[in-house]
Amino acid sequence: MMGSHVVPPATTLEERVAALEKTVAQLLSRSDATITKKDWRSALGMFADDPIMREIDEEGRRIREADRQQVQP
Repeated sequence: MMGSHVVPPATTLEERVAALEKTVAQLLSRSDATITKKDWRSALGMFADDPIMREIDEEGRRIREADRQQVQP
């Protein structure tokens, strides 16, 4: 538990729950403000029309095709 939010053991259950709710609310509001959600869809198209990425894709295709040729009888 966070040092500044430690609840003294002599508190009532209601006070402890209220303290926990306050702490959770603070943590959630902090994470929303500081953490950007990672979404794989934001990466779609980021290399569109990039000549270097096109070369990488083509080389990958050549490598996969060469691997297929080695496996086929």
